[in-house]
Amino acid sequence: MAIKIAIIGLGYVGLPLARLFATQYPVVGFDINQKRINELNSGNDITLEIDPETLNAVLVTSSSLANGLYCSYDLESIQDCNYYIVTVPTPVDKNNRPDLTPLYKSSETVGKVLKKGDIVIYESTVYPGVTEEECIPVLERVSGLKFNVDFFAGYSPERINPGDKEHTVEKILKVTSGSTPEIGIKVDNLYKSVITAGTHLAPCIKVAEAAKVIENSQRDINIAFVNELAKIFNLLEIDTHAVLEAAGTKWNFLPFKPGLVGGHCIGVDPYYLAQKAQEKGYHPEIILAGRRLNDSMGEYVASQVVKLMIKKGVAINGASLLMLGITFKENCPDVRNTKIVDVVNALKDYGIKITIFDPWARPSEVRHEYQLETTDKLPKDTFDAIVLGVAHKEFATIDLSKLKKSNGILFDVKGVLKEKADGRL
Repeated sequence: MAIKIAIIGLGYVGLPLARLFATQYPVVGFDINQKRINELNSGNDITLEIDPETLNAVLVTSSSLANGLYCSYDLESIQDCNYYIVTVPTPVDKNNRPDLTPLYKSSETVGKVLKKGDIVIYESTVYPGVTEEECIPVLERVSGLKFNVDFFAGYSPERINPGDKEHTVEKILKVTSGSTPEIGIKVDNLYKSVITAGTHLAPCIKVAEAAKVIENSQRDINIAFVNELAKIFNLLEIDTHAVLEAAGTKWNFLPFKPGLVGGHCIGVDPYYLAQKAQEKGYHPEIILAGRRLNDSMGEYVASQVVKLMIKKGVAINGASLLMLGITFKENCPDVRNTKIVDVVNALKDYGIKITIFDPWARPSEVRHEYQLETTDKLPKDTFDAIVLGVAHKEFATIDLSKLKKSNGILFDVKGVLKEKADGRL
């Protein structure tokens, strides 16, 4: 039987994957966001992961058996597919508990069109057990089919790095798994056909799920360590970056830098693992300690900025501040779970008036997500303080001295301005 793939969810993960598979297979990209589908069909990807030329090269106008990508919000368009790959987000709620609602909803969607012999592959980050214990029962209930008899499943965790044009999906080694050994091989062969970096077939779905969730938990803990070092060295009046540079001369020293840990992966995944551990009666100390420390960095940055302003004789209440960047990382329009918002809110508590300039972020999205006003045009005013929150490439060419008042301060969250900054992490 010819392979026909449905990609459920066309965000930062789903679209690049759909585009890649579409070079060799007929692919239907399905998303409930009609505006998103219309934009993609016009060759426009607002996430900027796929450029118009590359996207238009694979777009097709019908869900036929010809290779290419057909984007749709119509459920009927995916009913004749035999591989369903779910790439929806897995956020946490306001209490940092895993929110599996997108997974439940997408599983219900797939369940409505699931047929005998079909394979459903999940890529969303989850804690070990979610695929088989949470998603499969939904597929069975909606479809009326029996798992590992009528239909099968796999798990292949996404490793997309938003904004990274070097480590694209085909160049990142892919972990794969299946609900049976035979299905594992099928899933692995499917990905192996397009992933030039190769694949690693895990022995079971839970191993693949666990591998994904610890990748970012490990990074989170390492960054928490250097963030704590930054707090200590600032008290000792030692340059943290100079310390890390010196220590980095040892061959096995890990090159992590202090900073704000946001985004949809590193700032979220540890909570998924912690949730499962707590369900089993174990309280994860190091994982949650790292999260607490990293989550505290927004207020810490704000306090450091205010201290520098006081030392320069700036009256804090009513002072003007320019925040450079609001996205969660550089050269990327993604504002999900950005920790710059924590800095902004903490500074507002001091009575500081803040202007947010970000040439990458969409003002409408920031307003919707955080009720904050931003501009994509460089202000012409001068400010009592400037905070480089995100190291967008555009900021490297700005003469920040012309935006700063004579007694103003420049704080470098990213540690890229070196001697130009009055302070940095």
